[in-house]
Amino acid sequence: MKQRASQNRTIFLTDVEKRRYRERLGRGLRYGDAFDVLRTLDPGSVDLLFADPPYNLSKRFGKESFIQARSDVYEAWLHSWLELCVPLLKRTASVYICGDWRSGSAIERAASRYFKLRNRITWEREKGRGAKANWKNASEDIWFFTVSDEFTFNVDAVKQRRRVLAPYRENGKPKDWEETGSGNFRDTHASNLWTDITVPFWSMPENTDHPTQKPEKLLAKIILASTDPNDLILDPFSGSGTTAVAAKKLGRRYLAIESDEEFCLLAAKRLEAAEECRSIQGFQDGVFWERNSLPAR
Repeated sequence: MKQRASQNRTIFLTDVEKRRYRERLGRGLRYGDAFDVLRTLDPGSVDLLFADPPYNLSKRFGKESFIQARSDVYEAWLHSWLELCVPLLKRTASVYICGDWRSGSAIERAASRYFKLRNRITWEREKGRGAKANWKNASEDIWFFTVSDEFTFNVDAVKQRRRVLAPYRENGKPKDWEETGSGNFRDTHASNLWTDITVPFWSMPENTDHPTQKPEKLLAKIILASTDPNDLILDPFSGSGTTAVAAKKLGRRYLAIESDEEFCLLAAKRLEAAEECRSIQGFQDGVFWERNSLPAR
């Protein structure tokens, strides 16, 4: 087991916990290969597909490895699991697929065969190594598709609370903003550029050792925008379980698949903790707060 600093809140598993959480794997959280599990699921049952597949680069994920391939080979691999997901989706379902600048064009081509492209979200990853002979890679993309022209999008559920720097008043009263003891704020419609996301790190209680863990706040935005309570969310590459955890906290059903047992057990531990604590960092009072603007309680 790694030696960690006293303030490090990264979630880890003891041998006793591993044995206990193995008994909790089942319907909502599946340990296994996505290609096998997807073939066993009920058709027409899924309201939201969120996929964070391995990007087209050479990287190790626990005991699993992915090797960078030619763009056409990576695109064919995307097709191989997307075609298994298509029958599972309702006609009103939405689809979000994560990627980086290397894999974006392949994702667009592959998913556009099956779905209607709606948008591309770019979100800022504020941490990462600088590059000496290139621009620092500080962003990732999420491609937004729908199965049809009939889909859920709850625009009021994903508004962002921003600080107002030059507040406008009408007859001496705030216009389209709120004056509080913690500052002046306005709730704005969410755009496809997300700069308020914090990548999990060692002092955050949601952090794990997964190398590409997505933040709960990021999943909360997608889930609240594109599902209603009790809808079913499918994540075929679950990692350490962020999609399932956010779904549980927000009152949605989930089906998360992960091929690495260690990460699957970490997800089970996080899901157990979500039964006691439903908070999501950066989401409070029904709105998403701009980074570093949420008042302390």
